[in-house]
Amino acid sequence: MEEKNQSNYDRVVETWRKKFLDMDQEKIIRKFHLESDEASLYVTYFSNTLRIDRQTGVITFEGGKLSGESPGFNTSVTIYNMFHYSTEAPEASEKLVPFREVKRVYPFERAYQNTIIQKLQDTFSGHVKELKKACESLGGVRMSQGDAGYILPVFPFLKIAVLFWDGDEEFQAQANMLFDSNITDFMHEENVVGVASDAVYYLTLAAELGAEEIYGGK
Repeated sequence: MEEKNQSNYDRVVETWRKKFLDMDQEKIIRKFHLESDEASLYVTYFSNTLRIDRQTGVITFEGGKLSGESPGFNTSVTIYNMFHYSTEAPEASEKLVPFREVKRVYPFERAYQNTIIQKLQDTFSGHVKELKKACESLGGVRMSQGDAGYILPVFPFLKIAVLFWDGDEEFQAQANMLFDSNITDFMHEENVVGVASDAVYYLTLAAELGAEEIYGGK
């Protein structure tokens, strides 16, 4: 593939595409209970079906408005990295905890708060109705907390929660996310930030408020 004029993000994705070709695909299929055929593996991520070509490693959306398009940096790298970094038998705890309580993510907390959570707050301030609709379109299950609180499936086997309180004349909008306490058994700790970023991206995309691709945007 042509590497001239590639961004650093593109180069990282290209490196992982090549690494995927050396992975044991049958083991990946069994470990994550993926649908597959002779040509492709299929992964559901934030309720979007993604196709991974078994011969090239290229990831594209399968079906829906994005069908045939390549996903962004976070989505691509999160999927490749999950295949590479997951423990031998990862299992979700179904216990949702704040970012700071996730194993090994502490070096990334400031970036997570200042970029991802801030963007979530700013984008959906005054748009609770749109956020609710977006969460539900991504398969979210309503929680009692917040003006809009939903448990969202990242993958069918791994969930996060998005919590949002709208602002008023006295207080700015507030947001938070919760993560499965075992999420770093599925991926590298840096990818947890990528998942949070993708949550904002797919929610803003579904809400039609201008898709916010925080890292690696085109």
